[in-house]
Amino acid sequence: QVQFVESGGGLVQPGGSLRLSCTASRNIFNIDLMAWYRQAPGKQRELVAVIDSGRSTNYANSVKGRFTISRDNAKSTLYLQMSSLKPEDSAVYYCNQIERGTPSGSWGQGTQVTVSS
Repeated sequence: QVQFVESGGGLVQPGGSLRLSCTASRNIFNIDLMAWYRQAPGKQRELVAVIDSGRSTNYANSVKGRFTISRDNAKSTLYLQMSSLKPEDSAVYYCNQIERGTPSGSWGQGTQVTVSS
């Protein structure tokens, strides 16, 4: 089962930017759908952004226009560029692959993003 390691989180002021990275334990060339999720305290994990092997993307309405998902297959890495961050974006961010509509890889430890002044 593929495993993921997320990094790049931190404390940022509202309106700021961060770039998250997610490195897979194996080659991701043949993984069609990859996604970023987030989970805030007391809330369920939610899907934030998805990218397919053809680089088509989809975003949750709450982040559309502010976040950009991308992938570098040669580096087995998924990215999430976040800008115009809001306090409600504070959460632990995770990545995973999606198969048959559900995340199917092992969940990593995630990376904490805190947006606060």
